[in-house]
Amino acid sequence: MEIVDIKNAAEFDAFVASHPKGHMIQSSAWGKVKKEWEWKGFISRDSEGKIKGTCAVLFRKMPVVPWKMMYAPRGPVCDLADKKTVTELLLGAKEYGAQNGAYAFTIDTDALITNTDYTDLLRSLGFAFKDNALEYNTIQSRYIFRLALNGENDEEAMALIHPKARNCVRRAIKEGVEIVEKGPESVEEFHKIMLITGERDNFATRGPDYFKRVMDAFGDNARICFAYYNGEAIGCTLHVQYGDKVWWLYGASSNEHRDLQPNYLLQWEAIKWTISRGCSWYDLRGGYPDENNPLHGIFMFKKKFCRDYMEFMGEADLIISKTGFAAVNAAQKFMKKTKGIRAKIINRR
Repeated sequence: MEIVDIKNAAEFDAFVASHPKGHMIQSSAWGKVKKEWEWKGFISRDSEGKIKGTCAVLFRKMPVVPWKMMYAPRGPVCDLADKKTVTELLLGAKEYGAQNGAYAFTIDTDALITNTDYTDLLRSLGFAFKDNALEYNTIQSRYIFRLALNGENDEEAMALIHPKARNCVRRAIKEGVEIVEKGPESVEEFHKIMLITGERDNFATRGPDYFKRVMDAFGDNARICFAYYNGEAIGCTLHVQYGDKVWWLYGASSNEHRDLQPNYLLQWEAIKWTISRGCSWYDLRGGYPDENNPLHGIFMFKKKFCRDYMEFMGEADLIISKTGFAAVNAAQKFMKKTKGIRAKIINRR
């Protein structure tokens, strides 16, 4: 098993970018975005020295206790039917974690829930799955929208999306909404609109420094776009290309002029950008099909651009140290209890 660090990952990244299972958050660039974590890349080679699989793993020390958690977002990257390579990568990472203070190893591979051969392999390696019927609080979404693009031109791609989405795109254009691409210098402006959306839809937002790290880490493959109306920014998106794929990372809109449908036009421009880059699919990332989930609305929005969604396997956890696992759980319960006591004291003042 070969291990590389974030400063020595060029060959690792080239493999991930070229592989069908390659994912932007399996790159060393994502490790640069996640500066609070330590990034390590694990490589499996064949007898001739050619890479046959990789797995990027993030390590983070837990509060209070001396233990670390391990997380391989959308890893490993390899032929998932190659049990030998999967096993080598995951058990190699586990061994490294055991030697470096890790108590548990979490993965959420880019694998469909119907791929039972792969999930059975993970179980045989000691991984346990969360209850997919109930859990929605996974790190990465289990329900993914991906628009497959097989050489379509803009006109053909427009025919792939829902008629309601097409109408909204055309209305935005007709009303004079303009799309403007900007660079890292626009993260403050981007952040302001994100704050508006976060307050309106009741979710926490990242700071401008985080968006700047994304732009810096992915360079020319990262793209911020704004929708302007009469000189005012009324919507924005952040996209990243990695290999032959494009991901929508963030999107937001102001409270004004939402009836002009700027978010629909922003998504259409992203699809056209994906086509212009010669990519094979556009990933709108996750949503929640459950109508009772507060984020169900974004699910319905994305469905207008990609009528079918896929369900991934979800998260699988491997306990490396029972002692560490017990210590982390005890520390988390203590911190939660302490936080509750502090809140009661504050409320009584």
